[in-house]
Amino acid sequence: MQSKFSYYLALLKNLIVLQFVFLSVMSLFRLAFFKFASSEIRADFIDYINTFLLGLRLDLSILGYVFSLPLLFLIFAYILNRFISFTFVKRALFLYFFTFYLFISLILASDIGFFSYFGDRINIMIFGIFDDDTKALWEIAKKNYNLFLIFTAALVYIFIIYKLVKKFTLEIRDVEVKDYGILKQISIFFILILLTFLAIRGTFGLFPIYHWTKDVAHDNFLNKISKNGVYLFVEAIKQYKKSKKGEVDYIKEMGFSSKIEEAFKIVSNKKSFDKTDLINNITYNTRYNEKLEKNRLNVVVIMVESFGMPILKYQSYNFDIMRRLKKHFENDILFKNFISTSNGTIVSLEPMLLNLVARPRSVPYAQSIYQNISFKQAAAKVYQKNGYETSFIYGGELSWRNVGNFFSKQGFDNVEGKANILYELSLDNRSSTHDWGVYDQYLYDYILKKLQNAKKPQFIFALTTNNHPPYAIPKNYKSKKLIFSEELKKHLRGDLELIKKRLYDYQYALDMAGRFLDMVKSSPLGENTLVVITADNNTIEGVMHYDNYVEESKKIPFYIYIPKSFKPKDIDAQVPGSHKDIMPTLYNLTLSNAKYIAVGTNLLDKEILHCGFNDKGIIISKDGAFRFKKAKSKEQKKCQEYYKAALAVTDYLVKKQLTQTSQ
Repeated sequence: MQSKFSYYLALLKNLIVLQFVFLSVMSLFRLAFFKFASSEIRADFIDYINTFLLGLRLDLSILGYVFSLPLLFLIFAYILNRFISFTFVKRALFLYFFTFYLFISLILASDIGFFSYFGDRINIMIFGIFDDDTKALWEIAKKNYNLFLIFTAALVYIFIIYKLVKKFTLEIRDVEVKDYGILKQISIFFILILLTFLAIRGTFGLFPIYHWTKDVAHDNFLNKISKNGVYLFVEAIKQYKKSKKGEVDYIKEMGFSSKIEEAFKIVSNKKSFDKTDLINNITYNTRYNEKLEKNRLNVVVIMVESFGMPILKYQSYNFDIMRRLKKHFENDILFKNFISTSNGTIVSLEPMLLNLVARPRSVPYAQSIYQNISFKQAAAKVYQKNGYETSFIYGGELSWRNVGNFFSKQGFDNVEGKANILYELSLDNRSSTHDWGVYDQYLYDYILKKLQNAKKPQFIFALTTNNHPPYAIPKNYKSKKLIFSEELKKHLRGDLELIKKRLYDYQYALDMAGRFLDMVKSSPLGENTLVVITADNNTIEGVMHYDNYVEESKKIPFYIYIPKSFKPKDIDAQVPGSHKDIMPTLYNLTLSNAKYIAVGTNLLDKEILHCGFNDKGIIISKDGAFRFKKAKSKEQKKCQEYYKAALAVTDYLVKKQLTQTSQ
């Protein structure tokens, strides 16, 4: 047994060396991406170091998975060595590593080819090879690439991998036999299992390294390079399966199969109807405004993570959850009969910025077959066409839900995340961030700096990251004690200590929003900047009991600060609405004679129907909230028909653009 353990240990050592050799090969694949780099990479030397360090960790995580099965196999083979020959073990491992290394290499090579064509890392669009005209794609490949050279290089590479794996698996010679006790043997195997697990996880942090790939540089090209092609391919498979399962025909489901024109008639606010160009019916123009022509306003839209309205009814001196935001909500425009379009962040974020409604049971656009489409009705494009510089700013990683890549195609001149904020504000990563991104105060500081340094009017959309598990706030922030009333306690469920931690983070998030408004209003920006505060959803509903669930559970704020000289008179802030209505309302407040496409409405228009939709089937009307198919009053029935029509029109819009893009 001692002699055999020495041979097994020698084989294990060889396999570990082989793994590190192939790790170097994977880094060479990453280096190959620089062939496609722009000559204008804005980065410091440390950014390059961080890019390759993160890449190494991700590659090591993949190789940890590859190594895990052989390690377990070797342990069991050693235990059962009387029945399994060492020669068989070596041959099995040779075949295993040779096959997996070729498979990984194929994915990495495909990733490079995909990048050379699309300018992006491997994603769901790779399955277009099978879904599109494969023969036509092959003809394109023959015209654009030297296939003879590629296949020759591939054969040489396969031969090198063959020789490499053979050397470290089959050619075990000159083994030094030592005396290893049973405890030492067990310890060695245990340590190897532990190290393999750590390699797979890649971090001691809250999330495994593969949960999503972090941004490590303020240059988007480097952030793309740091990713691992295998993980991206696995994610693409998941998205492809979901997109195939979740591609619902909403036009048919909502009852408009052979009468989509009827859906457009319901959604449109126009008296005349264009049958030849249906989209023209939901295309509008803002009024000419001489003042806005001469003095254009900056427009800043803040989506505060999980900022639901119901908890605010318990606001008091002892339960001051709003802090500095309170006075702004009292003094400016606040639509309270307003609900989120969805219960998830990404599914609320996308429809709002695309002027659509959320499609139930569907994969987010950024992670589906729609991820490379540049939607013509996207909100930022309206401002971009009217002379604005447009920015999408997220306090977290731009790789989250693929938002960085997706929104760079939706009319945003700048798409910036955590790495940009840390770099531009010269912040220390450890003290300035939590598990999801930068603390909210730094996101607001970054926006303020951008506004102050702007050379042209700004349209900025920002998504915060606080008010999210694990509910961390900066150590130097002084919370105000929250004393729970008996009435509030009656409406809470779950661990009270965890709820308190959550609400202190809630307080911090709202206070930072108020602090930002203080800074804007007390500076010259207060005269030329409109600020919106809204939320993605009301996720605190999970720990709250409501007297009327349908009426209260989805409520979020739609707050607007607009300089006094631009503020319209006689605003009815009681009208119902949802995310679909934010951008049409802002266009009409801030743009003169501007064209836009939208499924939602301008909430300032008193002559049309206003309703709010949530993709879980809750609709809000001026007669109150109700569940889909449970409308009672005439007004509720109108809103229900509007919801069905809006969903059908949304489906028509997105699928039409997918068809046009693929042609």
